[in-house]
Amino acid sequence: MEHGFLIQILLMLVIAIIAIALLRRIGLPAILAYLLTGVLSGPSGFHWFTQQQMQSVAELGVVLLMFTLGLEFSVPRLWAMRRTVFGLGSAQVFVTTVLTMLVALACGLNWRESLVIGAAIALSSTAIVLKLLNELGWLRRRHGELSVSVLLFQDLAVVPLLILLPLLGQSDEPLVLASIAWALLKGILAFFFLMALGKWALPRLFDEVARSRSNELFVLSTLVVALVTGAFTQWLGLSMALGAFMAGMLLGESQYRRQLEADIRPFRDLLMGLFFISIGMMLNFALVIQFWWQILLILLAVVFGKALIIHGLLRLVGEPFRIAISTALSLAQVGEFSFVVLALAVSYGLLSNETSTMLVMVAVLSMSIAPWLVRHCMDIAKWLLGIRQSGHVDDVVPVITDDHDLVVILGYGRVGQTIARFLKTEAVPYLVLDLDPTRVYEARRAGEPIYFGDVCKRAILKQIGIKHAKMIVITFCESRSVEEALPLCRQLAPEANILVRTRDDSELDLLQKAGANQVIPETLEGSLMLVSQVLHQCGVPLARILKRLESERRNHYQFLHGFFSGTETDFTLESLHAVLLHRGADAVGKQVADIDWELLRVELRAIRRSGQEIEHPASDWVFRAGDILLIVGKPRRLEKAEAKLLQG
Repeated sequence: MEHGFLIQILLMLVIAIIAIALLRRIGLPAILAYLLTGVLSGPSGFHWFTQQQMQSVAELGVVLLMFTLGLEFSVPRLWAMRRTVFGLGSAQVFVTTVLTMLVALACGLNWRESLVIGAAIALSSTAIVLKLLNELGWLRRRHGELSVSVLLFQDLAVVPLLILLPLLGQSDEPLVLASIAWALLKGILAFFFLMALGKWALPRLFDEVARSRSNELFVLSTLVVALVTGAFTQWLGLSMALGAFMAGMLLGESQYRRQLEADIRPFRDLLMGLFFISIGMMLNFALVIQFWWQILLILLAVVFGKALIIHGLLRLVGEPFRIAISTALSLAQVGEFSFVVLALAVSYGLLSNETSTMLVMVAVLSMSIAPWLVRHCMDIAKWLLGIRQSGHVDDVVPVITDDHDLVVILGYGRVGQTIARFLKTEAVPYLVLDLDPTRVYEARRAGEPIYFGDVCKRAILKQIGIKHAKMIVITFCESRSVEEALPLCRQLAPEANILVRTRDDSELDLLQKAGANQVIPETLEGSLMLVSQVLHQCGVPLARILKRLESERRNHYQFLHGFFSGTETDFTLESLHAVLLHRGADAVGKQVADIDWELLRVELRAIRRSGQEIEHPASDWVFRAGDILLIVGKPRRLEKAEAKLLQG
């Protein structure tokens, strides 16, 4: 019997591995794979396990999740974002919860069920949204900052929910305010007690553990601290996850935060996987098939309802239409903490199996479409903004037909504005296209020739008369937009000189093939500007400095590529390496042309002889003993080239 139980566990893990691999390949989160595994392993599938068998172990996953959430909870960061976190975040949670409660009450549910459902739907997926915003490079954009602020408050709102849920499930007697106040008082007292204990005891404990230099002891201590604090709050009649969150928050400001997070992550991920598997076991497919149209209706109501609430709140505080739509779509799904709330509600008898199954299915479907919504929120916002502004004459870009000295600036950030100021000073006509409505509005009020529009749209580029432009300057650094806009500009303005600004030269050749006449990598140009100042201060004539800089640009920044490597060599980048030719070296007496540099796949950058450096020596240069060859290439190729030069 025990052997069969182990085989069932093994088969469940195999299903989980296959499900994660398949869903990750199509861009869906791993949470959905765990839920699918639970469905197949539970009563609706092979019936290997029941939800009750998994529950005790799965609850530890919630405890460790709350502990790591506490580690990431930064009080200084929260204080810096306090206006959006406590303003927008609290408004979103409160309004969504109240409106959902009213709908649930209208559908015949009691106030306890309505409150649980409202709280579950008010939460969004921190894991999915943050991961996608980070991958897309949108965390520092306005809609990314607003999304992070709301998610921070939602994570914080889980704490009072963990206090409230056990009280809601105590009995059928009316819940009085005194019991809630007593629970909150116990939570506050527990917080201050753990705060005092944590400030005094935990740093000393982990100092001693760190001195032992035992990784096993560090991991064990982390687990014990999380579970002991959870047991303490559970003893007080509160949630175990609440104590783990407090312990994580106390250790979040310590020097061991990163190590604690790294040590706890494997256990957290494994146990959280079991937790979501147990949630999947709650799904009864007979009920799903029976109520399929209600589930789809609730799904549409949840996604559109949350999006409208968040959009309305953002517009109310003066955020632009595009930012409000992008933020609303990013947060329209139901989150992983909603599963925690629903699971606790079922265990406390607050929700029926029928209601919990429908809500879990709604959460699963909303999280399935969340990656698509987050990735395309900007595109949807642009489309909606185009419809919204289609009737306004002021937003139509005029057609320019006769100005052949025109400079078109695509993007009006700091770089675009700086270029425009210099062009204005020299009386050079220019026109700007930008996608930020607030920036466009402010600049047009100041009299700038700027228009709202997407530079990746052929119709807009035609409308501004780009075919007459003498020069086109692309000032934004988003590689996806540049890759779309550059070929369009080259196609519509074949005679124009196109300049592209990038962060580095990693895509220099690709952009030049796409039609750029010149690519300006700002990091390398910054180095050249610093070099010019150094040489000027050293007394080098200005004409000579300008000649050297122009030569470097013409040679595609060759001398800014190879650098002497340090102790941490990156085997994907080219390095600069010096080879000293001794008397018996194979290369001594040979000419530069005698060495097959293409076969060695390295470049001879320069030769140093008698204290002088000769850059790019001629092909008939003869090597002598004592010469130092500076060669550029990847580390393994440099080793082979050195062996060839010295030993033949």
